[in-house]
Amino acid sequence: MTQTAQQCPYLSMRCLYMKLLMLGAGGVGGYFGGKLHDGGADVTFLVRPKRAATLRERGLRIYGVRGELHIKQPKLLVAGDAAQHSFDAVIVSCKAYDLENSIEAIRPYLGPQTLVLPLLNGMRHLETLDAAFGMQRVLGGLAQVSTTIDANGDIKQFTEVQNVFFGPRHDNQNGAAEALEKTLKQGNFEARLSRTILLEMWEKFVLLCSLASMTCLMRAKIGEIAATQDGAKLMNQILDDCVATAAAADNRPRDKYMTSIRGVLTQAGSPLEASMRRDLESGGRTEADHIVGDMLKRARQAGVESPLLQAAYCHLQAQQAKQAASP
Repeated sequence: MTQTAQQCPYLSMRCLYMKLLMLGAGGVGGYFGGKLHDGGADVTFLVRPKRAATLRERGLRIYGVRGELHIKQPKLLVAGDAAQHSFDAVIVSCKAYDLENSIEAIRPYLGPQTLVLPLLNGMRHLETLDAAFGMQRVLGGLAQVSTTIDANGDIKQFTEVQNVFFGPRHDNQNGAAEALEKTLKQGNFEARLSRTILLEMWEKFVLLCSLASMTCLMRAKIGEIAATQDGAKLMNQILDDCVATAAAADNRPRDKYMTSIRGVLTQAGSPLEASMRRDLESGGRTEADHIVGDMLKRARQAGVESPLLQAAYCHLQAQQAKQAASP
């Protein structure tokens, strides 16, 4: 049942547009927050001191396939500073390994009705955020954008895709999600309210886990894997294992989606690879536990045998342990 205005204060005329706090100003938070600011939304970035110094010196700069955007003086808050007021919604765009610290960073800015919209990959973060803030606050959501932070601290966009999909996880969030949609529509990107957001999150989870597992395990791009004797077969096998795991959670990916994804992940000559592989090979931290490890855990709980997931996660753990031991 959709909430009434009395049940959801965001539906009143006084709250036609929400006051947003964007946790982070990196490739995801900085990109979508910048687009929202440019569209007239009231958005503030909560950042670490080093990032704040860069943004104060250079402003928030976005460039790439969709042109350039320069916000000279973005509204900033520095993590750890005393909170002066709360926000209507907080958008969480950190990496999974930073989630615990991020929870403590945003906690002072939550009022009694503040929504939390996470744009993290995978599914495990929902349980963590529910435990921290209560399930009634936490929406489902996902972002689709290909960006990086360059040496100057600016955001470079690689592809045309710029989507945020979000939605309620239970009926009493419907009205609040509709109010948030009005605010996100101010940004120059696709902001879509989904009534099947958990399914769409699982679909992305299946894609990312399969992509990360294979490109990290093989240390190769999709086209290079597809060119081998058994590459397409192994890719389809790990996809099948992830689909079976999603189905056990009552979120089997749709056939049309899977047909498309199988084509993408077995395409000859494709330069596609997971950002997790780049992070791994550069010696950076990865979301291996949150993506591959969590899918493997859920597969085992569902009775799904997946030697490929086991091998991929073992490889990622071994490489991370080696990096951690390096001087």
